Amino acid sequence: MLARAFQRSSVRQFSASAKQLSGPHFPEGVYNNLPFKVKNRRIPYAVPHLIFWIAGCGIPFFAVYVQQKRAGNL
Repeated sequence: MLARAFQRSSVRQFSASAKQLSGPHFPEGVYNNLPFKVKNRRIPYAVPHLIFWIAGCGIPFFAVYVQQKRAGNL
């Protein structure tokens, strides 16, 4: 009984509408659904992105440095 149910569910049903086959992107273009500009920027997008992550990940290390310096261990 379980094998028969698995056999029935293992058959993949290929059904798609014409709208889905037209393409994965919106008619306005790629990256248009994001709330910020990615293309044609004065500063490349990677610069503020990396600054954000470096600052966010660096805060705990800076806090440890300050505490160690205050305790006289450095």
